[in-house]
Amino acid sequence: MKKFDTTLYFITDSTGFSEEKFLYIVEQALKGGVTLLQLREKNKTTREYISLAEKVHNITQRYNVPLIIDDRIDVAMAIDAEGVHLGQSDMPVNIARRILGKEKIIGATAKTVPQALEAYKNGADNLGVGAIYPTTTKVKTVLTSVDTLKDIVKSVPIPVNAIGGLNKENMDVLENSGISGVCVVSAIMKADNPCKAAEEIKEKFLRIK
Repeated sequence: MKKFDTTLYFITDSTGFSEEKFLYIVEQALKGGVTLLQLREKNKTTREYISLAEKVHNITQRYNVPLIIDDRIDVAMAIDAEGVHLGQSDMPVNIARRILGKEKIIGATAKTVPQALEAYKNGADNLGVGAIYPTTTKVKTVLTSVDTLKDIVKSVPIPVNAIGGLNKENMDVLENSGISGVCVVSAIMKADNPCKAAEEIKEKFLRIK
């Protein structure tokens, strides 16, 4: 089984940043202790996505951190990324597994116990569960209660991460939830000091875990 650590799972959002600034934030976040990095691009062409993914992959490889591509199995294969993350409307996990093989990391979004069980049964390696709080990164946000999060953790033997509006100030609700890590976007992307933000979020999570 492939080894990976979801303690601090950073999901990027390049909206409003120059490529140079975006890649700087990525590297600073990795310096701050990000353990898994997901490149999420909803509006780029396939060529643009591949080009950016190659540049991000060059950075993540230097820090020995797996790069996960959001949604796009073709982009992940094109740059030989370490894995993909699939939402409920993306390619089914079992088909993605057949295409990518056993060694790639496949994460899935789950908002309910049945969704979690289905993803696990179909070969998912980890789950993202949320949104715990309202988030600015997606237009449609369905909130997930911490009780549901705990139920999902108990239902599957794979790492479960909380996602959605999380930062070091509001993370206490996750205490003793059994999750393996937290997913953050804005808390790092919009931070004045992305490296310090990553350090502080990771430190806080490890304290309440």
